Amino acid sequence: MEKEEVKACAPSNVQESDMAAVKRLQEAYEKLRKQLGHNIIGMQQVIEQLLIAIFCRGHCLLVGVPGLAKTLLIKSLAMCLNLKFSRIQFTPDLMPADITGTEVIQEDKTTGERQLVFLKGPIFANIILADEINRTPPKTQAALLEAMQEYQVTAGGKKHDLDLPFFVLATQNPIEQEGTYPLPEAQLDRFMFMINVDYPSEQEEFEIMKLTTTVQDIRLEKVLDKEEILRVQDIVRRVPIADHVINYAIKVVRATRVGKPEAADFVKEWLSWGAGPRAAQYLILGGKARALLYGRYYVSCDDIAAVAHPVLRHRLITNFNAEAEGITSDRITDKLLELIQKTQE
Repeated sequence: MEKEEVKACAPSNVQESDMAAVKRLQEAYEKLRKQLGHNIIGMQQVIEQLLIAIFCRGHCLLVGVPGLAKTLLIKSLAMCLNLKFSRIQFTPDLMPADITGTEVIQEDKTTGERQLVFLKGPIFANIILADEINRTPPKTQAALLEAMQEYQVTAGGKKHDLDLPFFVLATQNPIEQEGTYPLPEAQLDRFMFMINVDYPSEQEEFEIMKLTTTVQDIRLEKVLDKEEILRVQDIVRRVPIADHVINYAIKVVRATRVGKPEAADFVKEWLSWGAGPRAAQYLILGGKARALLYGRYYVSCDDIAAVAHPVLRHRLITNFNAEAEGITSDRITDKLLELIQKTQE
């Protein structure tokens, strides 16, 4: 979409600088996809959802079997965004201080005085890869909560601010559950998206084999920096949204709540718990960011529907009936979107 077309779609009170930023973001998005394509084959939808979450100040949980390049994708993304990257391998013996940092006694060689000095942990970065987050006990998992929500950590009674922008991109293995500690619903709700990383197609797997079994000297270019990302995060929240689109997002969320009159029959049959208000917030924010990525300064119902699956995937708690029939939260979301679409026609 050209700049004139973008401007025509935008409200009259939009600043020219914001329109220039929208155009710049769309160009950066295309360049990011091209740069990541040097290292990552396929995964276009995963890349789009990751960028949407980042531009919304959200965190992501990536679920996929080993060997699908989840770590490589996140590391490559940090390089293209010129952000400090830190990887934390979660293990059963990991302690909260191993993540946040700890206070140690240091002696001043000139005066001989001793004082407590805070040594920052690996969480003091911009993009945190929490690898296999369900392999560490709840006490250590909870150490991430304050950082994810408040952008700070507390050690020795003192608060230490984290550098912005700050994102937690956690991975989880769906096939190996022995010796794991499943995340509680309250902590899952802190993640904006749960992103499924699926197997590549046959052609994509062919390209992966060609790329990874030969000598390659791949250098990724920097596309955005901290200041530009923070600016985009601010613009996302200023994107206007019509009341009927907000109502659409609310209808999607309220229709998941078992025991409420808005819930459909299949929801009452397959769900034991539905999504809370935070889901509607993330639907709207995700729709705004997606609109910007596609060069639009307005949000449509299609934008809301496009982010419904990663937003609701970990917020819809299926019951025994659904599990016995092989019904997933994604299928329930599909039926919800179809139902709401029919009611609006």
